[in-house]
Amino acid sequence: QVQLVESGGGLVQAGGSLRLSCAASGRTFRTYDMGWFRQAPGTEREFVAAISRSGSTYYADSVKGRFTISRTNAKNTVYLQMNSLKPEDTAVYYCGGAVSTGEPSPFSPGYWGQGTQVTVSS
Repeated sequence: QVQLVESGGGLVQAGGSLRLSCAASGRTFRTYDMGWFRQAPGTEREFVAAISRSGSTYYADSVKGRFTISRTNAKNTVYLQMNSLKPEDTAVYYCGGAVSTGEPSPFSPGYWGQGTQVTVSS
């Protein structure tokens, strides 16, 4: 069982930056593919970014060049650096984890965090 806890959300103006963190419990973090999804009101949860256990990264087209996913296995933490934020990035962001398949594309988490709200004002 893996527990995921997100932090770092908040209110930011368009063009600003935020860094989300997701801390995982357990001693098997390094064997997991990790990623981020988001869900805006009235929409379905959508993929944002993923990182494999080996460090390969994958992004949704809507965030390529603006968001960066990374992980620090020694801290059991995955990050999402979000730059050049737009109002359409407003959503609840969820961290997800899955036992590694080698290539998390598509990424289908078996574990989820509780979510953190990101609001971008225009």
